[in-house]
Amino acid sequence: MTLPLSNSIRAQDAKHVVHPHTNLRTQPEAEPLVITRGEGIYVIDDAGNRYLEAAAGLWCASLGFGNARIAEVAAKMLTEIGYYHIFRGAANAPAAELSAKLSAIAPEGFDHVLLQCSGSEANDTAIKLVWYYWDAKGAPQRRKIISREQSYHGTSTITSCLTGKPKFHTGYGLPFDGFLYTAMPYYYRNARPGESEQDYSTRLADELEEMILAEGPETIAAFWAEPLLGSGGAIVPPDGYYEKIQAVLAKYDILFVADEVICGFARTGEMWGSQTYGMRPDMITCAKALSAAMQPISAVLIGERVFEQMKVQSDRFGSFTHGYTYAGHPVAAAVALEVLKIYEEMDLVGHVKALEPGFLAGFEALKDHPLVGDSGGVGLIGAVEIVADKETRAMHPPELKVMQIFEERASRNGLITRIIGNRIALSPPQIITAAEVEEMFARLRRALDETAQAIAG
Repeated sequence: MTLPLSNSIRAQDAKHVVHPHTNLRTQPEAEPLVITRGEGIYVIDDAGNRYLEAAAGLWCASLGFGNARIAEVAAKMLTEIGYYHIFRGAANAPAAELSAKLSAIAPEGFDHVLLQCSGSEANDTAIKLVWYYWDAKGAPQRRKIISREQSYHGTSTITSCLTGKPKFHTGYGLPFDGFLYTAMPYYYRNARPGESEQDYSTRLADELEEMILAEGPETIAAFWAEPLLGSGGAIVPPDGYYEKIQAVLAKYDILFVADEVICGFARTGEMWGSQTYGMRPDMITCAKALSAAMQPISAVLIGERVFEQMKVQSDRFGSFTHGYTYAGHPVAAAVALEVLKIYEEMDLVGHVKALEPGFLAGFEALKDHPLVGDSGGVGLIGAVEIVADKETRAMHPPELKVMQIFEERASRNGLITRIIGNRIALSPPQIITAAEVEEMFARLRRALDETAQAIAG
C-alpha cells in the first residue's frame, strides 16, 4: 500500500501550489485528494483508497492511468533526442509521422496539421488563423466570432473570451469586444412547452441568423462549437441542430471551427464528434485523448480553404509567423503516435460502439431515481441532472449543498465524477469494459441514494 503523503509535502502544497478552480483562501486548509498511482480505469490515493475514475481525469485519460508501453516510448525518445523544434523548416520524425497519421484519420479534406501544446493553445491558434484568413481575403473587418453560452474553449486570454461562461471573464476585464454568444442547445431546460427537438433547433438557427444580421454579416468571421457541450454539462445537441446551424453559416460565408478537444478520438462513438453529428468544419481543434493525456500536446487540423489563404499570407509577409517552443515536441509527438497505434489495435471506435448501448442503458435506468431529471449521453460521455422536482425541473436551493453532498457520497463509494452545476457528467477512460460500466452505474446509484437520504434528513 502507498504510504500517505508526508506532512512536509502537504505543507509545501498548501503554502506554494496555486490550485486552479479552487478558492485560494480556503484551499490551504482543505484536505487534498492526493492521487499517487493508477491501474486501468482506477486511481489510488496516498491512503490506499481506490476510485473508479469516471471522469477520465479532465475528460482526457482515454487509456486510463499508468501505461508501461507509453513510458517506454517516451523514455526512448528522451534518450535519443529529448527535444527539438519545428521552427524555420526544422523537422523531427515523430512530428512528421503524427501529422501524417492525424491527416489520415481526420475527416476528408484535412491534410494540414499545426501541432500545439494544449487545447487552449489549439483554439487560440485557430482564432488567429480565422483572422489571418479574412485578412488574406481582403476582409479584415470580419473579426467577430460567435460561440455559445456555457461553451468552453480554453483559458488563455483570447480563448477565455471564446468560452461562454461568465465566471471565466469576471475580474479579468474580459471578454474583449467582438466575441458573441448565441444560445446553447439545451433542449431539456430551454425548449418551449410542446416544442419538438427539430422545432427547437430551427428556433436556435433563426436566433443565430438574427444575431448575424444585427451585427452585420460582413463583420462575422467564424462560429465555434463543441460537437456536444462538454464543460457546459455534457449536453447532447437536439435533432437537426447542426444541419440547421450550418445552413445559416453557409448562407453568410462564415467559417466554422469544431472544438474536438473533448469529443475527438471516439468519445462520441465515431472517431470525431463532427462525424457523429454531420458537422462540416473548416478547422478542427483536438487535444486531450490525442496523447491519452500522457503528454501535453494538441493540434489544429486545417482544411484546404483556410490553408490556401495561409499560403497567400506567407507569400505576402515572407513567413507564417506563429509558433510555440514546445510545438511538435518529439517526446509528446512520439507518445501521441503510439497512442493512435493503440487505438487502432483495440479498434477504439468499435469498442466504444459496442459499449454505448450499455452505457446509455445506465442513464436510462437512472431516470426513475427521485433526484434525477435529465439523463442521457452518446458514445461514452453523458450526464444526469439533479432536480428537486421532476415535474417543474426546479433545482434545489443552494444552501442545501446537494452537489457537495453527492460528491462526498460518491467518494465514499469509490467513484470520481465531473460535477457541473447540478449535472453529474461521466466520461470514463475508453478502455473501460462492459462489466466496469455496470459497476460505475452501480456506484453512481448508491451515491445518489445516499444523497437523497442525507437531504431527507
